[in-house]
Amino acid sequence: MSWTTPETIRAQVRKLWDSGRILASLAGGEPVFPRRLSLKKPTSAEMGRSFSEVREWIGKLQGGEKKYRLVWQQIHHRTLGTNKVPAEVWVDSLEDALALIGRTDEADTFRALVALTAEKEPALVGWLLRRPLQGLALGDDWRLLLAVVSWLREHPRPAIYLRQVDIEGVDSKFIEHHRRVLSELFDLVLPAESIDGAHRGITGFCRRYGFYDKPVRIRFRLLDPAIRLVADMADQDITVTGGGFATLGPPITDIFITENEINFLTFPPRPASMVIFGSGYGFDTLAAASWLHSRRIYYWGDIDTHGFAILDQLRAHFGAANSFLMDRRTLLSHAQFWGREPQPVKGELARLSRDEQAVYDDLRFDRLGERLRLEQERIRFSWVGQALDRL
Repeated sequence: MSWTTPETIRAQVRKLWDSGRILASLAGGEPVFPRRLSLKKPTSAEMGRSFSEVREWIGKLQGGEKKYRLVWQQIHHRTLGTNKVPAEVWVDSLEDALALIGRTDEADTFRALVALTAEKEPALVGWLLRRPLQGLALGDDWRLLLAVVSWLREHPRPAIYLRQVDIEGVDSKFIEHHRRVLSELFDLVLPAESIDGAHRGITGFCRRYGFYDKPVRIRFRLLDPAIRLVADMADQDITVTGGGFATLGPPITDIFITENEINFLTFPPRPASMVIFGSGYGFDTLAAASWLHSRRIYYWGDIDTHGFAILDQLRAHFGAANSFLMDRRTLLSHAQFWGREPQPVKGELARLSRDEQAVYDDLRFDRLGERLRLEQERIRFSWVGQALDRL
């Protein structure tokens, strides 16, 4: 029979716990108890057919853990006479509910978190109200998280590296590990002028709150032997910070971006040209170099769906960027080197040319083969030289 049992009563209370409502009530949320729970009981017909099972069911309910209360109803059955059966089941108090599902200790821990928060950073009690289960999961670290919040509130936009934050028990790895939750907490406590809204997410954490970020480095080679930025360096393979790159402005006209290091290292000499070792989907730092916007830019990526997705993103920063060796002729001429792309992109790309779009569609719709790709380093070196000559 599918009548309510002590276990299904506990399951109903567990569901309330799992929803966070019970813990939220400890942070000022709506009280949950006393509460009437669902009770599925025998019908009159079932009592007539299965009276012994009904008596057993009543015995199990009465033999429960006494953390719920039964409300009885007297019924008159034409063959069984007058009997009392459970009509309602109630959990009268929060304490009874916690004992019923074995969560008393966790609730006490959460109460302590709420009290500590109300003392140290009262503006964050509302966060615990909205995210009680997450708050409980962070219980061991919550005191230190509050300490970090308090420190930044007292030192807004500190212009230091995370490593330099000096809080007892806190190191940079702790802050880095908790960047997501700290972002939520900072946004609730800090004044608007202390938050740079242009930066979001994990990668924008430092810049959003005024910490120094690990500098992005750009690696490039000057392809013209007549142009030297470092006098005694023969190959002019140079790595600088993004800020340093933005100040260069070398006398070149053509910029090639490639995602493969061997292609970067073997890129043929070319007058007034530079090759940059690409950074996948990240072009913000390149876009910050104003001089780059007045040069011709060529992107050389794999001929696969991700290669075209990266090209599409590059054009969000450099609208006139050209693709290089990402055409149908190159793809079909290297069929013996085709491979399989692990996780193809399927979405629409709005910044491709008509010819690029046609190749991208062939790849994403598997018209030439399932998950087909041609990695850039598999293209014949002589083919690269011929393509450069045609530019």
